[in-house]
Amino acid sequence: MNSSEIHNESTRDVPRVSVIICAFTLDRWELLNQSLRSVVAQDQAPFEVFLCIDHNPDMFDRCVAEMSNLDEDVPWTLQIVQNRFDTRLGGARTTAAELATGEVLVFLDDDAAAEPSWLATLTKHYADPNIVAVGGAPVARYQSQRPRWIPLECNWIFGCAYRGLPEHVGPIDHMIGANMSVRREVLMSWGGFQSDNHDDMDLSHRAIHAHGRASVIYDPSAIVHHFVPTARLTWTYFWRRCFFVNRGKVAAFRGLDDASNLKAEFRFAARSLGRGALFEGRALLGGDWYAPVRYGALITALALGGTGAVVGRLQ
Repeated sequence: MNSSEIHNESTRDVPRVSVIICAFTLDRWELLNQSLRSVVAQDQAPFEVFLCIDHNPDMFDRCVAEMSNLDEDVPWTLQIVQNRFDTRLGGARTTAAELATGEVLVFLDDDAAAEPSWLATLTKHYADPNIVAVGGAPVARYQSQRPRWIPLECNWIFGCAYRGLPEHVGPIDHMIGANMSVRREVLMSWGGFQSDNHDDMDLSHRAIHAHGRASVIYDPSAIVHHFVPTARLTWTYFWRRCFFVNRGKVAAFRGLDDASNLKAEFRFAARSLGRGALFEGRALLGGDWYAPVRYGALITALALGGTGAVVGRLQ
């Protein structure tokens, strides 16, 4: 076997990867630059990177002016495009997905910076033809100290990894949008993202419905650091997210038709209560007097979510 055959053998199962980052505001300019720099520093280089600007012409112009020369220093091309749909995040991601030529699409938030091993860790699972989507862990990076009353089960309100996700590689009901990937042909088989504010849930449920629960997995070692600003560490943000996210899920579930998986939502709620009772009970025995406060906040979060779902159905 000559050297070229050895190279072909070693790269045969490595898919071409398109990384997609969507951005909408200049307020996150430095965070966006950190996100892009983390892609530059990957152990495994992507084939191409898309930066899709969501209905902000001034930001698009600045990105074109200041970032277009980025691909001079990296082995991949950066394409800066604008959301062609009237919708927001779901439309921006679909815009880039339509243009992408990679076999695997990897989505990274504009306020998340990836570990160097992130891309290689996510994409190695696609050597298995039965795997159609892989999610990673968006680990919270707080701007200021995290309040002790917020339960770890509720980190989903920040778009971050929460207590209750698998500790090892395994199936998952709902990937987190800040750090997820999918085979392009699978996503485009139903025309791209069909939900705007719940695009990660929409993708997860449709993929599981079409290809089985074992086809969508989570790898906690595929890590990105997701920025959480101080403004989100408040009671107002907490209750509004719990209520309004679940109110919005009603319409998203309706759009999913047969792919809708309400059992996954009920499993999440039941497991959160059980797990929270166990961990906070141990914390209380260890002298943490915030433990019952956190468990009360968890019960409140689930109650707000249920109320939001009821209101959504009534509307």
